[in-house]
Amino acid sequence: MRPTVLFYNPISTSPGKQRLPLSLLAVSAVIADDYDVEFIDGNLVPDPAERIIERAKATGAKLLACTVMPGPQLRQAVPACKRVKTELPDLTILWGGYFPTQHDEVILRSGIVDYIIQGQGEAPFRQFVDTLHHGGTLTDIPSLGYNDNGTPKVNPRAPVVPLNGLPWYPYDKIDVDRYVGRSYLGKRVLSHNTSFGCPFACNFCAVVALANRRWIPESAERVANIVTHLHDRWQIDGLEFHDMDFFVSEARTADFADRIAGKGINWWALGRVDTLMGYSDATWDSMKRSGAKMIFMGAESGDDETLKRMNKGGRSGTQMTLALVERMKHYGIVPELSFVLGNPPDPAADIEATIRFIRKLKTINPASELVLYIYTPVPQEGSILLDEATRLGFRFPETLDQWASPEWAKFSMRRDPSTPWFKDTTRRRVRNFESVINAYYPTVTDMRLQGQWKRWLHMLSGWRYRMEYYDWPYELKALQRLIHYRRPETTGF
Repeated sequence: MRPTVLFYNPISTSPGKQRLPLSLLAVSAVIADDYDVEFIDGNLVPDPAERIIERAKATGAKLLACTVMPGPQLRQAVPACKRVKTELPDLTILWGGYFPTQHDEVILRSGIVDYIIQGQGEAPFRQFVDTLHHGGTLTDIPSLGYNDNGTPKVNPRAPVVPLNGLPWYPYDKIDVDRYVGRSYLGKRVLSHNTSFGCPFACNFCAVVALANRRWIPESAERVANIVTHLHDRWQIDGLEFHDMDFFVSEARTADFADRIAGKGINWWALGRVDTLMGYSDATWDSMKRSGAKMIFMGAESGDDETLKRMNKGGRSGTQMTLALVERMKHYGIVPELSFVLGNPPDPAADIEATIRFIRKLKTINPASELVLYIYTPVPQEGSILLDEATRLGFRFPETLDQWASPEWAKFSMRRDPSTPWFKDTTRRRVRNFESVINAYYPTVTDMRLQGQWKRWLHMLSGWRYRMEYYDWPYELKALQRLIHYRRPETTGF
């Protein structure tokens, strides 16, 4: 009888919007030939702790592996793992992902989690599972974090592993049909991850610590083969690529686009403004023919000096963003742009500069989608923004229970971080502007919002938008509650 390993995906989205647990599928793939793997998804199971306890007892599993990001995942993972550890103290709990990579000491001092793995997890995870079940020294495993007589320690990172040498996700071990969704992309939409990491060093981004500026891609041929499998097996007509940066290599993008052209699959992916602006017209033509429907990019700010502090200055300045949204209008591919507002040292001035820039951007390409965040510090050595935030009084929580509190959950979602320099009036300025512009330019991705409702929204918000008066938009918020139109949000990092 083969040993069982349990995988726990904490809740990350609202009901009906669940995505395949890609990170867990990736690490489970390296053990699936030798171990039985079971998935407990907090997006599908109302009480994941109860299910974990039930399955651990039934299978005799020795290991629970959990992926954790700050926000909703962390808020559910902490009490769930605490309950599991209380009832099953001999069940080893291992965390991986963004949060363990950035906050290892908080986790390892909690008494809830036994081990963590930082960075790319496939190779160290395989070594950890084999050692746990067949003997050996766990504390010698690369990338592993553990408690050494009360002192948290983390071993040096394991060498990165090329993705082409790793097995495909074990789709036969999970009920894929439960993750087939409906969206702007199509009636049957799934997700995939074609690379690990990102070569850039934006100093507000959690990916930097996770990947150490490495980008490890699947080949265009492998990606196309996987997409074809998803199309043939589950009849998908839409696909989201949740890479940290899908578009680093133009040659790979063009090759992939040529391979899937004609399959009738609309797709969405994340990239950078300067990278995509450097693509040739021929590549953009190929992307359009292949079904590229929307591209998510971090425009981040409407101020070039702020972009430089973010390490996004130089070639990826504001003028390039304007040029790219105009170019994408020509190809009929929707730009989905995120902005980080309220950056120190002068959050109010930063917000006003970005609001002016967004208005200008919308005149060039009204179909551009907007995702508005408020600046939230991330642990990153040498970050000018984090240094300034610390000077102004910012501190990270010191316990897992604090991290799992409602206040820090909001912080992690970058919607209402309550940082010491950020006044409530400034936060309201961002959210009121968001209400007005999303009513004046309703998102093209909301399939329900058509005809009369769209006209009503545009009309009610028109005077506010033209006069640049965003305060107290109660009538727009009331209408939003009435018709529940979708406001752009990303399910990304």
